[in-house]
Amino acid sequence: MNTTTETAAVERELTIDASPETVWEFLVDPEKAVRWMGLSAQLEPRPGGIYRVEVLPTHVARGEFVELDPPRRLVFTWGWEQSGDGPVSVQPGASTVEIVLTPEGRGTRLRFTHRDLPTPESAESHGHGWDHYLGRLTIAAAGGDPGVDSWLDEKGA
Repeated sequence: MNTTTETAAVERELTIDASPETVWEFLVDPEKAVRWMGLSAQLEPRPGGIYRVEVLPTHVARGEFVELDPPRRLVFTWGWEQSGDGPVSVQPGASTVEIVLTPEGRGTRLRFTHRDLPTPESAESHGHGWDHYLGRLTIAAAGGDPGVDSWLDEKGA
């Protein structure tokens, strides 16, 4: 008997007014990463290294780095430490994030894919989150200040 598991994905493409090298640092350097997403980050940017970001209180993303081709391509697994059984839950390391950086003029084209999400509801929820945080990355990597994350107040931090 053949069984197939349907999965969902989030795909985004955006332009950032910074070089691929600069954008790369905001993806792998813990101090720079928390300027756009999270309260704390433990990042070990090497294959098999830890990817752990406390995005919001009680929302801790965990996975591991899979592929790194600086400053062009980054792949890491993703899930939530306190993941439940609901339609949007993703176990740690169960999904994959791929980021491709391409020079474009004086900036960078960022192609983002979060795949292997278990349901369309999970993809919709993660898409909402990534839209929020990729917007903040665009500001931070370009040298701006995205300010305090507005979701911290909403989530009770």
